[in-house]
Amino acid sequence: MDNTKIMGTEKIGKLLFKFSLPAITGMLINALYNIVDRIYIGHIKSVGSYALSGMAITFPISTIIMAFGMLIGLGATAVISIKLGERNKESAEKILGNAVRLNIIISIVVSIVGLLLMDKLLLIFGASEKSLPYAKEYITIILFGVIFQNVGFGTNNIIRAEGNQKMAMLTMIFGAIINIILDPIFIFTFKMGIEGAAIATVIAQAFNTFWVLNYFCNKKSGSILKLKKKNMKISLEVTKDIFSIGMSPFAMQVAASIVVLLYNRGLKTYGGDPAIAAFGIINSISLLIFMPIFGINQGSQPIIGFNYGARAYDRVKETLKKAIISATIICLVGYFGVQIFPEFLMKAFVGNNIDLIKLGAHGIRIDLIFLPIIGFQIVGTNYFQAIREAKTSMLLSILRQVVVLIPCILIFPKFNGLGLNGIWASQPAADIISSVLTAVFLIKSVKGLKEKSIVSLP
Repeated sequence: MDNTKIMGTEKIGKLLFKFSLPAITGMLINALYNIVDRIYIGHIKSVGSYALSGMAITFPISTIIMAFGMLIGLGATAVISIKLGERNKESAEKILGNAVRLNIIISIVVSIVGLLLMDKLLLIFGASEKSLPYAKEYITIILFGVIFQNVGFGTNNIIRAEGNQKMAMLTMIFGAIINIILDPIFIFTFKMGIEGAAIATVIAQAFNTFWVLNYFCNKKSGSILKLKKKNMKISLEVTKDIFSIGMSPFAMQVAASIVVLLYNRGLKTYGGDPAIAAFGIINSISLLIFMPIFGINQGSQPIIGFNYGARAYDRVKETLKKAIISATIICLVGYFGVQIFPEFLMKAFVGNNIDLIKLGAHGIRIDLIFLPIIGFQIVGTNYFQAIREAKTSMLLSILRQVVVLIPCILIFPKFNGLGLNGIWASQPAADIISSVLTAVFLIKSVKGLKEKSIVSLP
């Protein structure tokens, strides 16, 4: 069945549920890549806290790696959704071919540059004498596997663009299961520690890559689009289209990397390796909350993009509204969880390390105090990406992670002797300001859709 047809006809509530549920399931399972690694590593006797700190130090590098995957993968996904809405399959296949080729080239470059600059980067990102060896062991292997991470991630998102949410979900499920199975084998059975966690992750990502490439190459897979050699010749026009949309999530990821860098340096100054380890765990817990929202974004993006391309603006507005409500409900559930049971959540990662549990529980309560409004901000940013308003999407993306947050990280710890509490308070300040500005842009855009709907009437 051509899944693109139902995006213009089926009820929005049912459609959003159908598209988002597999994405949410897949994203939650995909989050286990990060969470399971930290849980296993945190339970390695005598080195768990330093190994966790080492992993947290590598997070900015991992974020930059993912940024390039999002630049191509999400950029291509948004453009393909619109092309399918315009019934232009030939152009959509050309974008698919270019996206795969671009991801391969960029991934190789990122791997080489990352390996050459690894030591300098880890020291800049806040590695200490005790955490540096663990950070190097982990990120070296991750850098060798960049091509699998980005090609698999980028191409899997394109599967969603053609409406096959179930297949995209299965890709992430199988990859996560492989990672979960291999983690304890490499970490404990083979006694490879943090290095074993990285190997398990890369093997799982390699499986994902071969799975999605087979989907687009195999004539019996049921894919609407096919990966053809002729379409892999780089087109400057197609590259420009992909980059124009993908630049927003790319900028957000790079900004997130810079933010974590500043966080780590501030945490090192005011709390040392334990504070960095606690922040890494807080990131993992936050990821578990945000992944369902990213799943809603992935489910809503092809619906919004298709109907925007088809000029069905009422369906665009309805999709946006339902996505915001769903994201807000998820944030409310997550909010009550981190405020009521923070010690329980921290203990899952570090066992009986009482000091680290107390430190992390205190930090997460402050860091996510405005969690109920974050879902709205994330969905609003994704909406502008889906309708190809790349500049607005990029502005809102970097607003929360750069324009407001970075000054807060630099100033708050020094204000009235707040120290570590100032670091924890930086994110809530950025959340409230960016959400207000997102609301302003979103209201204006929705009013514009109403005017377009009137013009489009016969």
